[in-house]
Amino acid sequence: MMRLHLKPLSSLLCGSIAALAMHGAAAHHAVESKFDGEKPMSFDGVVTRVDWRNPHVHVFVDIEGNEGVASNWAVELESPVLLERSGWKRDALRPGDAVSVSGIVARNGTRQIWGEDVVLKSTGRSVLEATDAAPPALKASRPAPRWPDGQPMLGSPDVQDGYWSHPTETALVEEGADVALDASGLLENVADAARVAPFQPWALGLYQHRQRRQLQDDPLFLNCKPPGGVRYMQSPLGVQLVEDRERERIFVLMGSGNHNYRIIWLDGREQVGQVGGDDDNPLYYGRSVGHWEGDTLVVDTVGFNEDFWFTNGGLPHTNRLRLIERFSRPDFETLRYEVTVDDPGAYTRPWTASWDLRWVGGEELPSYFCQDNRS
Repeated sequence: MMRLHLKPLSSLLCGSIAALAMHGAAAHHAVESKFDGEKPMSFDGVVTRVDWRNPHVHVFVDIEGNEGVASNWAVELESPVLLERSGWKRDALRPGDAVSVSGIVARNGTRQIWGEDVVLKSTGRSVLEATDAAPPALKASRPAPRWPDGQPMLGSPDVQDGYWSHPTETALVEEGADVALDASGLLENVADAARVAPFQPWALGLYQHRQRRQLQDDPLFLNCKPPGGVRYMQSPLGVQLVEDRERERIFVLMGSGNHNYRIIWLDGREQVGQVGGDDDNPLYYGRSVGHWEGDTLVVDTVGFNEDFWFTNGGLPHTNRLRLIERFSRPDFETLRYEVTVDDPGAYTRPWTASWDLRWVGGEELPSYFCQDNRS
């Protein structure tokens, strides 16, 4: 007989908090936006179906209830991309397998649980864990590759040869601010909100509201809106910079956001970004014009609409948002990214943040489509 039981709150909640910290950066949405970290649960059951699709893998499990009537629960896990990068395949669990599941339940009361630990009972082994950790620290770095004219390459001439991932920061905070957040941008203490960035009063209030709702209103989660602004640069799903030197442009290809892209124009054209978009001003990504200052690419982007979150954690922006980005490659394995946020509609002054990404060599950019599992 299959059994349903609740573990003691104190023991399981500690695991819940640890798992939330680990999964937040990888998740398509903040885990706590959908699941309640204060409502842990565990059960035994039998797998009925494995749905191996983006944005998240789901394992459906029958639990035997009163009078032998089974209820079917959806166990939500990480994306196929991150599970595959962690060494798992879709046949790690199959219909008929007996499992033990522990996690946290959905806030809306439906039969859904975030699977923090799924154990295959026949082996006693935990399966489908996302362990896609950052690569080890470099013992020695190689010099950045360069084009024949000496300009550093921001990617590779072969788009199948690698991409940038493992960002050192996954939420946007003003440089020098000492604020505790999890990987998805949720504040440890909402009272610290005013220290994150120099907010206008209305923007601070909206940011606090989004935080108190555990980011449940995130349009990326609700409607698969693109990760515009800087958000894709903080995704573990990665980014490629493809340099078309002949036409003086760089394509920025995204592992997240349904393989969206933006274009950085280097041909000296004027900045005439339009919020409504045009042929060289993709909606949600603005119009980007750039130039080189030594070994640093400096990019000016305007023309953003307000129909998306431009970073994890729900920082507000307006259609007056302007981003000044700086890309550099100090060595082969490192992409350094710095952004100045200038939005007089939401902030009292321009402010800056920066982080690094690591090169993932010998691989193509992951294939990730948010709408795979949307009907």
